[in-house]
Amino acid sequence: MLKRITKWMYFGMLMVILMVALAGCQGGSETGGPANNGQGASPSEQGQETQNLPPDEGDPSSSPEEDEGGKPPANAPQNEVDKLMSTMTVKEKIGQLVLVGIEGTTPDDTSRKLLKEYHVGGFIFFKDNIESTEQSVQLLNDLKKANAANPVPLWLSIDEEGGRVTRFPDEYVKLPSSGEVGSRQDLELTKNVGGLIARKVSGLGLNMVFAPVLDIDSNPNNPVIGDRSFGTTAEEVSSQGIASMKGIQEKEVVPVVKHFPGHGDTSVDSHLGLPVVEHNLKRLHELELVPFQQAIDDGADVVMVAHLLMKSIDPDTPSSYSKPVITDLLREEMGFDGVVITDDMTMGAVSGNTDVGEASVQSILAGSNIVLIGHEYAQEEAVIQALTEAVDSGVISKELLNDRVRTTLELKDKYRLSDEPVKVPDVKQLNADTKAVIDQMK
Repeated sequence: MLKRITKWMYFGMLMVILMVALAGCQGGSETGGPANNGQGASPSEQGQETQNLPPDEGDPSSSPEEDEGGKPPANAPQNEVDKLMSTMTVKEKIGQLVLVGIEGTTPDDTSRKLLKEYHVGGFIFFKDNIESTEQSVQLLNDLKKANAANPVPLWLSIDEEGGRVTRFPDEYVKLPSSGEVGSRQDLELTKNVGGLIARKVSGLGLNMVFAPVLDIDSNPNNPVIGDRSFGTTAEEVSSQGIASMKGIQEKEVVPVVKHFPGHGDTSVDSHLGLPVVEHNLKRLHELELVPFQQAIDDGADVVMVAHLLMKSIDPDTPSSYSKPVITDLLREEMGFDGVVITDDMTMGAVSGNTDVGEASVQSILAGSNIVLIGHEYAQEEAVIQALTEAVDSGVISKELLNDRVRTTLELKDKYRLSDEPVKVPDVKQLNADTKAVIDQMK
């Protein structure tokens, strides 16, 4: 009898152990993470090495957010991005709100400070940052290395549209302008050109390109658009612009459609002053907004908002920090739930009329995820300080901060951004492919 009881006791213990093991397996499953597309470690994977580092002493904004009891938030992370966010400090989150420029062709003390102290989300590069292919690759690799202690990989971005808007060194054969490409009415050609832009960009280690332009060339006196546009009608710009966008996306570079809500019918250069758009909403929906709406419907990842005064929508505030433009029109009416980035806040349309730091805070409140500050280290630090003060004071709530940052991190995760170094690209092959496109257009 004793042996029989012992046998059943052992059997019962084994069943309990098995049930506990099964429950543990179920509790540890993960859901909701984007599929890997082969571009390297996700932000959350890169953040694992930094999760156990102690926060900066004496600085509450450097500690991961906790609930009132000093414990992690009760709502446990549901996916990779939420897991990453649960480890990020407030400072690190504020850094994701900005994308900044640097001076020179090598990292300097200030650019390293922007990474180490401010944890900036990324950089934009201009012509004076790029001397040659080898130098550009080294610059980007050095910035990636300097970002190693941060939990999130960098946006590394550039304006590269083809035609007169190019930042690449002279050793690259130039691609034709969007106007030239669009005039051929060949969507496959346009898509191929978009793919070539992405290959040039990713070859240097960049992962975001401020293209395609979705402005309609409707005003011959426009000083900034012209042949940067794919055409003079909403239909041309929509079809051609989306083909270009798809070509970029398929090469695993993030395209940024611009300049919402439409810079085509303006006569003032927003680098110098604030353009005013007088058209009513009916006209805007029939023309300027059409390409953006179709791009959103076709999977646009990022929309750049221009510095325009849209009189019929918000007669007082430039579109780049206007809630009626960004939240009410772009997000709610047009249904865009991706990343919104401003045009460069140091352009004259903003910096000539208001405090750039305050305008940047207002832009985040209005619905932007990222403010772009392309020039002047003093301006960049002033913007970061203004955003920090706004978060510390509750003007930007922790809930709103998390919402803005989560959308950005989801996109970085979708494209599997990585701070892994790249090798110097095959410029000869890129040039041969570019010449083939040019020959096809003859």
